[in-house]
Amino acid sequence: MSVFILAQLKFTDIERYRRYQAAFAEVFGKFNGRLVTAHEAVTVLEGDWPFDKIVVLEFPSWDEAIRFESSPEYAQIAVDRKAGANAVVILAGDKA
Repeated sequence: MSVFILAQLKFTDIERYRRYQAAFAEVFGKFNGRLVTAHEAVTVLEGDWPFDKIVVLEFPSWDEAIRFESSPEYAQIAVDRKAGANAVVILAGDKA
């Protein structure tokens, strides 16, 4: 069963975030994931949403999602993501 990493981002340094964004596809491509969506133009249907971007990644398993998130390759580019945006990142799905 698929699991998902969902990220809500509020930009703080757009140049640093764009540098992360430029490196993301090459790193992400080394893992068994799928980019479901990554949008900066969203329509809020209900409630308040104080973010600038939503990203949804799909993985075939919990272990594969963790392998991506904790990889040295991702850690290297995530420095720019963390400097360029405040984020709420969650992993959703069954661990088994």
